[in-house]
Amino acid sequence: MNHKLLFFAVLLIGPFCSAQISEHASIANSTEPGIENLNLLGADIHMPPFTDSVLGADSDFRREFYSKGVVLRNNSTLMYSQDFLNSPVPANEQVYQGERPFFRLMANPILTYDMRDIHLHSAQLYFAAGLTWVTWNNAGPSSMAMSALYLYKSFAEGKIEAKAGYIANDFEFVGMQVGGSLSTGSQGVYAILPYEVGLSHFPLTAPSFNLKLNGPRQTYFKASFQRSLDPSGGPATINRNSTGFRFMPKGDKLVNVYEAGYLHSATKDSRQTWVRAGYIHNTTPFPNSRTGVPTPGNFCAFILADHEFYQSDLEHPARGIYAGASAMGTAMDLNAYTRYYEFRLYDEGPFRSRPDDTASLVASYSTYSPWLLKNLMAQGKTVWRNGSTVTGSYNMHIGRGTFVSAGLSYHAGPDITPRVANGLIFSAIVNFFF
Repeated sequence: MNHKLLFFAVLLIGPFCSAQISEHASIANSTEPGIENLNLLGADIHMPPFTDSVLGADSDFRREFYSKGVVLRNNSTLMYSQDFLNSPVPANEQVYQGERPFFRLMANPILTYDMRDIHLHSAQLYFAAGLTWVTWNNAGPSSMAMSALYLYKSFAEGKIEAKAGYIANDFEFVGMQVGGSLSTGSQGVYAILPYEVGLSHFPLTAPSFNLKLNGPRQTYFKASFQRSLDPSGGPATINRNSTGFRFMPKGDKLVNVYEAGYLHSATKDSRQTWVRAGYIHNTTPFPNSRTGVPTPGNFCAFILADHEFYQSDLEHPARGIYAGASAMGTAMDLNAYTRYYEFRLYDEGPFRSRPDDTASLVASYSTYSPWLLKNLMAQGKTVWRNGSTVTGSYNMHIGRGTFVSAGLSYHAGPDITPRVANGLIFSAIVNFFF
């Protein structure tokens, strides 16, 4: 793995060595289209603006690329987690992340092109790689592959948005990250149910055609027609498609994703509200724990809502206290995790001296397939019938493009089988946005 670790190191520190920051002739004040047109567009989550990146929006490095209609950026994550309640188990007995000291290194280099030179307006060519190294492959897997390659185009003054290509749809649908941001969504407990039924997710991409209609009064409707990931999960997907470019591995069929929502952004006179609901349907045959016969028709239904109950800074109305809830369900005979419920409370800008920090408290409850549990117990294995978690975390914005999170999560029923002791997992995460 040494070559991968070296590659990660170059991605993490390389821009510091090559870029010189200058403040002349700001890109943001130029007559050209704004540089934010080259940020992530049309998704359910957002990345920090280029002004809040390690390289800034006006470095010589950024200006040189942007003069050609191109932005090159990299998002990198370092994560450590460990159970504080129980001693580490032998490697061959590990069943959940943190049961042994766990490290994850991720890098996501991204190249976007606004296509102005070929006179294609309100468009973007988006290419990204996903580089992941983990100390426990079940929580990965470790991989080095293309994670996105698509064309984005908006029509009718932004009322219609389309994407076509290889897309990680966890960025596009559901919106599970606390606060809807990639910078603050690293801590907390997130449902895996959409991924169980084949939704593509970083770094496991898949060919997709996505369409978003922005309706009146802050409503929207989104749909995706995506090739499924492997029903056996992430490691099997990587084994069959290690580069990410394979278009149609045998047996992986169509996933349809639909989402409708209402997103009202905060203003001085009103608070933010985001409600979304949707349905994912997969035509790929999945192992059936009830009949033993692979069966198509796997699905996931979801509904999530977040509302700002208190505004702490009217000059920056998005800062305040929010509450949110989630409910999800899948086919009980085709999935291990079948129901997921979550309540979250979070504060954007909890202190006047720390206006860009986020504090969160997340509680979740999951249930498992009764058919799977019956089969496991028939084999003489011990099981948990459900699992619950409570996670407190704090995300600090310590500098331009740099975020540090620390969290503590109590897990009752850490995994389905075997029935191991409850855990108290500490996690520390550093995110860099170049």
